[in-house]
Amino acid sequence: MNAASNKEREILMVMRKVLAAIIKDTTPPHKGIKHPLSEKTIEEVRMCLGLISARERELAAEAGVAPERPYYTDEPPEATLVSLTKPKKRQTPDTEG
Repeated sequence: MNAASNKEREILMVMRKVLAAIIKDTTPPHKGIKHPLSEKTIEEVRMCLGLISARERELAAEAGVAPERPYYTDEPPEATLVSLTKPKKRQTPDTEG
C-alpha cells in the first residue's frame, strides 16, 4: 500500500468513527423520544457511511487485503480450532511363556 492510499484509509477511518460518534451522541435513550436529526439528515449520514465503506473495500481490494467483516462478540466463530495430538503407541502386554 502506498503513502497516499494509507492516508486515504486513515481519513476514511476517522470520518467513519466521527459519524458513528455523532449517531451515538444524538440517538435518544428511548424510542418514544423524537430524534434531534431530521429523517433527511439521518439518510444522508447512512449514505456517507455507505460510501466510506465502499471506498474502504476498494482500497483493501487494491492492496490485496481480505475484506473484514464486523461481528458480534457473542457470535459463534466460523471455524473451530481442534487440537490434534499424535496418539501414543499402544503397549502390547508381555507374553510370558
